[in-house]
Amino acid sequence: MNNSLSLQHITKPSSLSENAPLLIMMHGYGSDENDLFSFANELPEELFIISVKAPYPMQPFGNAWYAINFDADLGKWNDKDQAIESRDLIAKFIDEAVEHYPVNKDNITLLGFSQGSILSYGVALNYPEKIKNIIALSGYVYHDILPENKEDYNYSQLDFYCSHGSVDQVIPVDWARQTPTFLKSLDIKHSYSEFPVGHGVAPQNFYEFKNWLSERI
Repeated sequence: MNNSLSLQHITKPSSLSENAPLLIMMHGYGSDENDLFSFANELPEELFIISVKAPYPMQPFGNAWYAINFDADLGKWNDKDQAIESRDLIAKFIDEAVEHYPVNKDNITLLGFSQGSILSYGVALNYPEKIKNIIALSGYVYHDILPENKEDYNYSQLDFYCSHGSVDQVIPVDWARQTPTFLKSLDIKHSYSEFPVGHGVAPQNFYEFKNWLSERI
């Protein structure tokens, strides 16, 4: 694990020695950097893959991008300040990674699951100049961490792949179904898929986003 940058992370080098497309993986609540990294060997070999560890340790194990209080009223669940800090920390980490690794700053993909997916929307919509593709798995758009003046941003280069389990018991599929309408309202390129699973990534979901990404890197 590399600890010299602002987020702890593990890497899988690219088959290219320079200017590689970069994929940054962000795990879900209560997990760690090893979770999504299990996909790494199945993805295109030209990708330089970084899987990051969220900054807030949980007990007895795992990490979070921000605290969630499941006992609070709906809408009060999320620690918004921590979510904003993590959003900006990821943006800073992207700059550090571009400086530190032999990657192409103009070809960066975020892949997030659940809380990592929620953060990927936040990073892309606040820092669209840093990101090209976003794979948002089992998440939703958390509006409190998005810019208020979205119409002032240039989102023309962004492209989203969004997916959700139709029987997700953690994040209701109804929340995710609002995403295409939202992205369309901002003229952002996107695709949206549902799979008959709970809060997880079905094999056919993996193959679909792998093909989607292969066409874009």
